[in-house]
Amino acid sequence: MTTIAVVGAGNGLGAAVARRFGAEGFAVALVSRTLAHVEELAAGLRSGGTAASGFEADVRDTASLTVALRAAHEELGPVEVLQYSPIPAQNYLRAVGETTSADLAEAVAFSVVGLATSVEAVLPGMRALGRGSILLVNGGSAVRPRLAVTGTSVAFAAESTYGALLHEGLAADGVHVGQLIVPGAITPGHPTHDPDVLATRLWSMHAGRERFREFAEAMDS
Repeated sequence: MTTIAVVGAGNGLGAAVARRFGAEGFAVALVSRTLAHVEELAAGLRSGGTAASGFEADVRDTASLTVALRAAHEELGPVEVLQYSPIPAQNYLRAVGETTSADLAEAVAFSVVGLATSVEAVLPGMRALGRGSILLVNGGSAVRPRLAVTGTSVAFAAESTYGALLHEGLAADGVHVGQLIVPGAITPGHPTHDPDVLATRLWSMHAGRERFREFAEAMDS
């Protein structure tokens, strides 16, 4: 059995992805800053027959993130799929004139350094398997900067560039890297932004292993 590790797991998209990949036979590692929360989600998955565990880590704390992902490998099996989708903090969502250098440094640590740390932790296992997927989920500011959300506009753009380089550089190892852009809010019941709909898109990205970037819905030019 191989594992999907969901970094930034929550009740919405993370839980939906866990259910979708669990139904396909994956074990599920749920990584969050709040251990009690992901343990509750994992218990629900186990009750439905999916091997699952929760792990505590803050993506800005590289040591805790590495420990969590290595523990997931040891407990559940090698990580074949990494989904990186932590929710940005409110101080990343300020207007450009209110965004400090410290805000930007923290946003980049959150979006880029945390992702790089996660990749370092799971990539040896993917290479040993000869396959894997790294799936990024970002808002529309990743491709269209917005003055009102400067931190994510800068950090998501950097994450996008890093992801695109990984997409090109890891293909020879059998590792697919893809990014799903979700403009606007993830909304239950929405035809394109419902968590279960997005989870199916992410499953298709893993299974299809095609282009780097996909959109939950088209963005106006």
